[in-house]
Amino acid sequence: MEDGFRLMWRDLLPIGRHEATGGYRRHAWTAADAECRAWFAEQARGRGLRYEVDRNGNQWAWLGDPAAGDAVVTGSHLDSVPDGGAYDGPLGVVSAFAALDALRDAGVSPRRPLAVVNFAEEEGSRFGVACAGSRLMTGALAPESARSLRDADGFVMADAMEGAGIDPSALGRDDERLARIGVYVELHVEQGRCLADIPHAVGVASAIWPHGRWRFDFRGEANHAGTTRLEDRRDPMLGYAAAVLAARESAARAGGLATFGRVRVEPNGTNAIASLVSAWLDCRAPDSAVVDALVEEIAEASEGAEVTRESFTPVVTFDGTLRDRLVGVLGGVPVLPTGAGHDAGILAAAVPTAMLFVRNPTGVSHSPYEHAEERDCLTGASALATVLADLLGAASATSPPPG
Repeated sequence: MEDGFRLMWRDLLPIGRHEATGGYRRHAWTAADAECRAWFAEQARGRGLRYEVDRNGNQWAWLGDPAAGDAVVTGSHLDSVPDGGAYDGPLGVVSAFAALDALRDAGVSPRRPLAVVNFAEEEGSRFGVACAGSRLMTGALAPESARSLRDADGFVMADAMEGAGIDPSALGRDDERLARIGVYVELHVEQGRCLADIPHAVGVASAIWPHGRWRFDFRGEANHAGTTRLEDRRDPMLGYAAAVLAARESAARAGGLATFGRVRVEPNGTNAIASLVSAWLDCRAPDSAVVDALVEEIAEASEGAEVTRESFTPVVTFDGTLRDRLVGVLGGVPVLPTGAGHDAGILAAAVPTAMLFVRNPTGVSHSPYEHAEERDCLTGASALATVLADLLGAASATSPPPG
């Protein structure tokens, strides 16, 4: 398993990497994304697995008959945030194939189908809605809304998907596919430092904080920066600045997180007063009431901004029985919550789901400095193989990993 893991990681590592920043730009339905998807298809076919792409653009690699139902599914995503790290998403996909290899090497004969999945547009870095592929599959994102999403250059998602060979008219909830899935387990690098402070390389997720994204549109009047008197200006940047400060102050008081991380300015000229500032707020907190209160408070401070909720995921508590089973199989690993959203959180509304986290020594994520030690990654893949062997109703292919 170790050599196979290293080989897959080596082949995937250069795809979409930006030379100047060292970060990744694997945005949905771009050339880099197409390379990642080709890599996934090659991994599937090279192992003799049944490869398919579903109606929402998600990739699947099947061991066994998908039609049999009650399948054990594992995987993650291959797209990235702008200049993201190497581990967020790809670690789960590479570990899934490595775990499958370990099962085969150990002569495990699964009693249930097993699938590895790569969910499309998990980060939402191009079209603004996170976990778009899993949201579409579960019906949490309306097809007509998805088709009309636009990226920063004005391209609509329907056209981008069609250019990648996906029929946008077929988007939507996939009841037939959901009925095949008995359980979904996702391995992911921890996007925080809980495990870094305790002697464990692997942990099990308990819950995902409620979180969402809101677009704030601040409207003003374009004019000359060098000739327009301050008292004559209608500058939307002032409202945006007030909103940024309110987000920080309100989140600190409420014990939540609120971040304006993306902004678009029109006409975007150095010597021009803006006519429109569109900014995206990411807001998260331990419960939905706090999130709602935070967004309302930030909106009130924003001097008349138009606020549109683009996505929202309520608190996700992972299946307790499945969570406890994983903890037992892995020998009492720690259980921890997360503020980061995942496809597992979307699927939790439709099928029993669980997550494994791999230690991140710095806690940094969504950055080129995101990191996990190779020994911890291999421990995570081994843990996933142990979990899959148990769920598949077979003798464990590996021993439970050390803490």
